[in-house]
Amino acid sequence: MLRLAGLGALAAGASGCGLLAGTPQPQLLASAAPLPSPYAVPLPIPEVAKPVRTTGAVDYYELDERAAEAEVLPGLRTPIWGYGGTFPGPTIEARSGRPIVVKLVNRLGEPTVLHLHGGHTPAESDGFPTDLVAPGAAREYAYPLRQRAATLWYHDHRMDRTGPQVWRGLAGMFLVRDEEEAALPLPGGERDLPLLICDRSFAADGTLLYPGLEGRPGVREAYMGGVLGDVILVNGAPWPELRVARARYRLRLCNASNARTYELATGGPMIQIGTDGGLLAAPRTVKAIRLAPGERADVVVDFSAYELGRRVELRNLAGEGAQGRVMRFAVDRDEADDSAVPARLATVEALDPGRAAVTRDFEFSSGGLHGGTGWLINGRPFDPRRMEARPKLGDVEVWRLTSDVAHPVHLHLDQFQVVSVNGERRSGPPEWKDTVELRDAQTVEIVTRFTDYRGRYVLHCHNLEHEDMAMMAAFEVV
Repeated sequence: MLRLAGLGALAAGASGCGLLAGTPQPQLLASAAPLPSPYAVPLPIPEVAKPVRTTGAVDYYELDERAAEAEVLPGLRTPIWGYGGTFPGPTIEARSGRPIVVKLVNRLGEPTVLHLHGGHTPAESDGFPTDLVAPGAAREYAYPLRQRAATLWYHDHRMDRTGPQVWRGLAGMFLVRDEEEAALPLPGGERDLPLLICDRSFAADGTLLYPGLEGRPGVREAYMGGVLGDVILVNGAPWPELRVARARYRLRLCNASNARTYELATGGPMIQIGTDGGLLAAPRTVKAIRLAPGERADVVVDFSAYELGRRVELRNLAGEGAQGRVMRFAVDRDEADDSAVPARLATVEALDPGRAAVTRDFEFSSGGLHGGTGWLINGRPFDPRRMEARPKLGDVEVWRLTSDVAHPVHLHLDQFQVVSVNGERRSGPPEWKDTVELRDAQTVEIVTRFTDYRGRYVLHCHNLEHEDMAMMAAFEVV
C-alpha cells in the first residue's frame, strides 16, 4: 500500500511538471459553488471528548474515523471524513502528567495514521507515516503527556496522503492543562475558545474539491506549491460569527490549513499569552499574529473595550477579498468578568545552544534545483528506511534549517527554541515551538533537547502538499 517505489513515479512526474522553470508557489483552487455570505452562520464549538473508561490514573478515549455528511455551505451537503463523523473532530482535554490512551478505529476505505501534533510522545505512538492503521483495523496510541500546558492538535499523518486526508476533515484540537496555568486568572469556561482555522474549496454540489493525482502521491502541476482554498472555515463553518460579552476571551488559534499562512488581526490590540509549546514567560501586546500551517498561538482579546452592538472582525491581513476575512465577534451583552492577564505567566527554561553536542544542517528545496525530483530535504526525497540523523537521548543539538521558498517546518518528539534568523540572534525571553516558518531564502537555527523516548521520528515541511511529495526526513533517537 505504501508503494515506496511510488517515489520514483513522483520523481518522473515532477520532472515533467516544469519545476526546472521555477519553484512553484501555493495556488488558489476556485470553488464552483457560490461562496456563502460572511458572518451568516454561528461559530460551532466542537464537543469535548469524554473518556470511554478510566483505569487507575489512565483515561481511555476512542476516536472513530468514518465517512459522514455535513452542512458546511448553507443548503448543501458535503461528504467528509471525520473523527467521530464530525469536522473538526471532538476536542480532547487532558492534564499534564496524567496519561491517556486513544484508540483509533478506522472505518474508512483508506489507511490512516494518527499524529498528536506537538505531543511529547513515545515513538510507537507518535504516528510515524508508515505505521498504518488499515481499513477495519484499530490501534491504541499512548500519550504520557510529560509536557507543559499547551494548545495542540491532532490529524492524519499517512505517508503520501496527509494533504487530501486532512483536507477531507481528519483534524481536531487537543488541549493540555497543568497546575501552573490553572493558578492564573486567565479567561476560562465558555470564554476559552479553540479556533481551528483552515481553507477549503467546493464543487457546485458541495463536495470538497482537491487536485490530487490518480494512483500516485501529489497534486496536479499547478498546485505543486500547495493548495489554497477560497472558503475560510473556523471550526468547520464558513466565516462564522460568535456573540460575545463585554469581557476577556482566550482565543486558541490553530492554523490547520494545508498551505495557507494567516496574519490574524482584529484592528485592536491582542495580548499574546502562548505559542505552540505553551504559555510565554510574560504576555506581549501585538497588532497581528502570523501563523504558518501547523502553528498555534493563544491570545486574549478584551471585548470590554467595545461598546454594545459593535462587530469586531478577525481578519487575515495576508489574504485578499473573501480570503481576507476569517470570522466576526458580535458584542451583545454585559457580563461580570473576574479574569485578568498577569504580568508573569510561566517559567520557561532557556536552552543553551552553546551546550549543543552537534549542529546539523537541513536544506529544504525544490527538485528543480536537484534534477526535478520533487520537494527535498538535503537533496533527497523521503525514505522511511533512511535515518538522516541519530541524536543521542538527553543531548542538546542545534539544527540549521534553510529554504528556497517558504516552508513551515515541524519537528516531532520535542519542542525547540529559535536561536537565530538569517544569522541575527533572537532576542527576548525564550519560548517553546514545534513548528517554525522558514520564509523565502531564509536560514533559521533552532535548539532542542531530545528527552524521554528513543526511536524513529520525522522532521518535515507542514505545507501538506510539500510533505506528501517527499519533503520529510526521518531521524532516530538512540
